[in-house]
Amino acid sequence: MAMRIVADENIPHVRHFFERFGEVVTRPGRRISADDVREADVLVVRSVTRVDKDLLLGSRVRFVGTCTIGVDHLDTQFLDQQGIGYASAPGCNANSVVEYVFSALAQLRPQWLSLSFAVVGCGNVGGALYRRLKALGLEVSFYDPLIDVAARQDLDPSDAVSLRTALQADVVCLHAPLTRSGEHPSWHLLGEAELAQLKPGCLLLNAGRGPVIDNQALRKCLQRRNDINVVLDVWEPEPEIDLALLPLVDLATPHIAGYSYDGKVAGTEMIYQSVCRFLGLDVVERDESLLQGGGQIVTLADQPLQECLNQAILSGFDIAGDDRRMRAALAGLDTVGGVFDQLRKDYPKRREFFVNQVVLGDGHNDQDRLQLQQALALLGFAVTK
Repeated sequence: MAMRIVADENIPHVRHFFERFGEVVTRPGRRISADDVREADVLVVRSVTRVDKDLLLGSRVRFVGTCTIGVDHLDTQFLDQQGIGYASAPGCNANSVVEYVFSALAQLRPQWLSLSFAVVGCGNVGGALYRRLKALGLEVSFYDPLIDVAARQDLDPSDAVSLRTALQADVVCLHAPLTRSGEHPSWHLLGEAELAQLKPGCLLLNAGRGPVIDNQALRKCLQRRNDINVVLDVWEPEPEIDLALLPLVDLATPHIAGYSYDGKVAGTEMIYQSVCRFLGLDVVERDESLLQGGGQIVTLADQPLQECLNQAILSGFDIAGDDRRMRAALAGLDTVGGVFDQLRKDYPKRREFFVNQVVLGDGHNDQDRLQLQQALALLGFAVTK
């Protein structure tokens, strides 16, 4: 008997990857119900679907794959108890989120090469950002009490700091997973007291999980202070975000930092490979045409290093456009959940920096040209010498 795969309709190329197993049925992620999965063998979701006893009990689901880096929306204890296999896609969108951070920097802190950075949460995404900043020669520290720093060769132990120290950086980037228990829960990690510790001129960016910041405390903080800037891609709660907080935030996006086309395809492919391993089947390589096209040629004027990097970054990712679309779509609404989700569903196809070809001007001397080439390459761009 052919298998039945139920999947979130917003997972890209889900039929391309999964139809070899059997029938693929797609549904809106937030509305996947127990009736939908009762006759399913495999369930493929994103973070908007809560997978637990209420959803799966009585179904024939044998495997759950989430095309996301985290599993806080999966009741893994229940899955283990029921003998249901599961997998996530760690790191699939890490580069996409890193590029989101650099686009926010180029937009709000155009002299970011001179700033200090703190990364809160140094897993797949935070670790990737830390390494990129470090490779660029910037001052960067990290706070993550859940990792074994000694076991991570990509982290400099001397860069590990307390949360209080991290909050004194010029730019504070939150990439912690959402945890509500244990010795170091991340839920409301930044509350009223922590937000008060941010120094004047700080840029606070959350592209991890919304409830890592107490959004009510953040709203009160921003109503009192105009000396900090905030970028929010994730909110508390989603999708019914706090409309009173929205105008106080400098850049607002609808949980799309990891929504590059390349990252989404990578997530789908990783879960496809996990299903193959679970079923003991050979992996069929993807059709390479899925990742063709979409690049552009970016010609840089003869400007200083910082200006050239900002031009390349904003040409590759117009974060201000995402901000404008979100504000326009939510303007005048009382309830925003459906529109918030639609913004994610209809998000424009964004390619990562590597598909873009950067052409340098002729006005740089050899030393400046080499420095610019190296920095662009570290950011992920293909450079024409």
